[in-house]
Amino acid sequence: MSSSTAAGGPGGCLAANDWLCGEYLRTRQSELIDATVEHVWITASSIVIAIVIALPLAVAARRWRAARGPALGVTTVLYTIPSLAMFALLLPFFGLSAAVVVTGLVLYSLTVLVRNLLAGLDSVPDEATEAARGMGYGPGRLLFEVELPLALPAMLAGVRIATVTAVSLTTVGAIVGYGGLGNLIYDGMESFFKAQVLTASAICVVLAIVADVLLLCLQRALTPWTRAVKRERRGRGDPAARAAKDTGSGPEDGGGSGPGSGPDGGGSGGPIGGDRATGAPTTDSRAADGGTGRGGPFGLAGKTTG
Repeated sequence: MSSSTAAGGPGGCLAANDWLCGEYLRTRQSELIDATVEHVWITASSIVIAIVIALPLAVAARRWRAARGPALGVTTVLYTIPSLAMFALLLPFFGLSAAVVVTGLVLYSLTVLVRNLLAGLDSVPDEATEAARGMGYGPGRLLFEVELPLALPAMLAGVRIATVTAVSLTTVGAIVGYGGLGNLIYDGMESFFKAQVLTASAICVVLAIVADVLLLCLQRALTPWTRAVKRERRGRGDPAARAAKDTGSGPEDGGGSGPGSGPDGGGSGGPIGGDRATGAPTTDSRAADGGTGRGGPFGLAGKTTG
């Protein structure tokens, strides 16, 4: 292939207006990077501002039942407004600026964030809050050290949904000239520039996937206890694991009605436990812990010697 053809000359992909065109990526690289940076900046700014606003709204709805209805009702109504109409309604206040797009995305994100934050706060066990109050925790310390950490899974799930939604809605900002990759998509559609439309759209999809994966990794890093709970539930649901636990045949966990065959197996499997060889009751602290020598649900390590 000649250089003129490869560079988009006669017979090249740009001249042929192909959907897939490597030459477009090479010649418009700076334009694509600028549009992507603007897209990420608008999306990230919107989500951060929405979280800052949604958190006090959810806390107020949690503390005062009278505020729950208005908070949920107003945010739901805002979400029903079409994006084009929303940006048009904001134009008199912000003019043709990026603030129109950011404000619109913040209002749309509030619905998802407030509902998920409120659901997470409502799921906090009353026993945990009562225990914290008994230890002298004030309202602020109770919120930031007990309630919000326990509400993190629901909160981050809402952040993931809001972020992916914001990535797609940012493209609509092209109507005011601040749509990031949406500017390229709309310009390409007007001129039927296939490579530009497909490339900008593909980058939007990649951004949404990358953002969701990163937030999922953050959620897993900040909520390690959720994985432990899932593993425990799977273990309880495994018939082989239950049978091993009932008969005391596991390598560590003794229990069951007969003599334990594991190295730390107990005979009776009850709170007192049993002798390893005979199954006779004993008050050995290792048997009292079921012969596991491991911590309980609160992280207290069991003794491994009598």
